[in-house]
Amino acid sequence: MLATTNSATLFGVNALAVTVEANSGERGEPKCVLVGLPDASVKESMDRVFSSLSNNGYSKPRTHVTINLAPADLRKEGSSFDLPIALTLLAATKQFEGNDLSDFVVAGELGLSGEIRKVRGGLAIGMLAQRMGKRGVLLPPESAQEACLVEGIEVYAINSLSEAICFFEERSSFSPLEKQRSPFLKNTELNFNEDFSEIKGQYGLRRAVEIAVAGGHNLLIIGPPGAGKSMIAKRIPTILPDLRGDELLEILNIYSIQGDSPLSKGKGLLRPVRTPHHTISDVGLLGGGTIPGPGEISLAHNGVLFLDELPEFKRSALEVLRQPLEDGKVTISRSAGKITLPSDFMLVAAMNPCPCGFMGDEKNSCRCSIPQIQKYRAKISGPLLDRIDIHIETPAVNIDELQNLQRGEPSADIRGRIQSCRKVQESRFTEYGHSSLTNANIPERLMDEVCQINNTDKDLLKKAMEQLSLSARAYSKILKLARTIADLETSLKIQNNHLLEAIQYRSLDRNV
Repeated sequence: MLATTNSATLFGVNALAVTVEANSGERGEPKCVLVGLPDASVKESMDRVFSSLSNNGYSKPRTHVTINLAPADLRKEGSSFDLPIALTLLAATKQFEGNDLSDFVVAGELGLSGEIRKVRGGLAIGMLAQRMGKRGVLLPPESAQEACLVEGIEVYAINSLSEAICFFEERSSFSPLEKQRSPFLKNTELNFNEDFSEIKGQYGLRRAVEIAVAGGHNLLIIGPPGAGKSMIAKRIPTILPDLRGDELLEILNIYSIQGDSPLSKGKGLLRPVRTPHHTISDVGLLGGGTIPGPGEISLAHNGVLFLDELPEFKRSALEVLRQPLEDGKVTISRSAGKITLPSDFMLVAAMNPCPCGFMGDEKNSCRCSIPQIQKYRAKISGPLLDRIDIHIETPAVNIDELQNLQRGEPSADIRGRIQSCRKVQESRFTEYGHSSLTNANIPERLMDEVCQINNTDKDLLKKAMEQLSLSARAYSKILKLARTIADLETSLKIQNNHLLEAIQYRSLDRNV
């Protein structure tokens, strides 16, 4: 007898449909043959399936059975096929009716006792079922909590093989999960250990960070050791704006594919902040593998990627950032296929002004020669610097500021201004059909309307372009920065002071 069940395999950040077919009663030696390009983890599933069947009162097939994972040219990996294989095998050997198996997408790893364990990509599997027009999905409880965020499908949390069989025989006794009860939709409690009020001095740097976060601009901090670069960067999460619903789903999907939801603590979801070490490889940063998966830049999607000691990163690793910084996505080609991963993140980087770190410091003399300084800064290419909106040089904090007992402005106040600025941007770009845009991502076709300046300011910007030898990309960056500064001050138009402040954030262009 032939039986089929719908399942899925993961590819990039998406789930692809896989049909599990089983045909029993064939002539030949009594055994099960698994075909359809399975990897080692899928081949091992047969032993788990047989043990689960035995421990739940079902028998192994007594005839030759062929199990096919279609399409046959798509490599299947992972343990999520255990449950659909078991159900298909039982239906094919007439040990249960298997009614309506084709109405649902099924995935789950089986324990030897028949217990069903979490699988990666619950949200992606739910989205697949929605695209396929299926009635719903059957998933382990943890994975089902992700899938229930998808509109238009029924999501059932199944704990064991016997429960899955009971579902198809007596569905009336099961209730689908309600989206409103998902732990990922609970209000996030902003309870951070750090706060901007702990920062002494550094008013210029604090201002640059606020502008960067308000408009989603990339930021490079240059300063000597002990200037507070890392300290301020660690407090950026405390001022990040709230997530929109679509952003939450995108982040949750990426982490679900990765098999990890470190941002979810039962209280909701915060924007991701990734801080890879400078020894990271190109693949670790960009993503990849035999079957390509997300790297650090995709895990930072809709959040922040912080690169401390920027020149210490391998040149090749830094250069892979160029496309994602420009397009908000990255395309990876491998023998298994080509995938596009989302990578719309805010880059925050920190570096010393020279190898010894004390160039320009009033209290410590620099020991570096000019060739050493040039070689050090040359590790960061011009095209990469061109894609960073704000270059801010910050001096060391003096002793008077350190001993000052007066606390700085708290993160809550800064975050309030940033939230208001983001609402202004959302309102503006909704008129153009792009409510998800920030000022950092204004399309070129909207620049003339959104970033208008008068003739006097045009002449000012022209002089700055000539004196600093700025590129066309830097020209656009300055206008976008000025737009954010104007939004923070609730100004409808970009004023002269907004433009001047934006120009002075191109410090490395002046040093070239």
